[in-house]
Amino acid sequence: MGKLKVAVLISGRGSNLQALLDACASPGFPARIVRVISNVADAFGLERAKRAGVATQVIDHKAFPSREAFDAALDEAIRTAGAELVCLAGFMRLLSPGFTEAWRGRVLNIHPALLPSFKGLHTHQRALEAGVKLHGCSVHFVTPDLDDGPLIVQAAVPVLEGDDEDSLSKRVLAAEHRIYPLAVKLIGEGRVRLEGRVVHIDGAAGNPAALLNPAD
Repeated sequence: MGKLKVAVLISGRGSNLQALLDACASPGFPARIVRVISNVADAFGLERAKRAGVATQVIDHKAFPSREAFDAALDEAIRTAGAELVCLAGFMRLLSPGFTEAWRGRVLNIHPALLPSFKGLHTHQRALEAGVKLHGCSVHFVTPDLDDGPLIVQAAVPVLEGDDEDSLSKRVLAAEHRIYPLAVKLIGEGRVRLEGRVVHIDGAAGNPAALLNPAD
């Protein structure tokens, strides 16, 4: 069985892309990135992909008359690359319902919050304002609704006394870089089953220890 072929969509610096590139560089990793596509021509993530020897492509959303036309070009590019899974990594465009339906169960996104809490933008500031003790990040399947797809992997990050948006975001980002490759690995190994809105991971042991914050 060959490695799972992945396309990554970006709009910016590509730090989660780099985490995926690093993971795919391991010989035993069950996936490989076949194309990195950006809607922004000067996105630094394109340089990251080129350094890793991965083919890149720019599809400028402003060149299309509608979101659907742009998504059709995306769809064609992804299929031409032979990708079987699509990872959104800082891709700052909402995908149309037609695209998400065509790729149902084959598009992942990473969100900097413990979904279903804090959907949308400015998640770290909103978490601080809400006074939560645990924040974190989530990898989920993409559906037509924003940040609403079935959850695959989550990581909890404690909110510490004195945290500000910057310090909290750095710890969450470090967790993102761990769980996005993990989600792709689980799918590449054929261990992910989607039943309705619930994702089941075959052979997942979990961690029986509760995470307490603050610690006693």
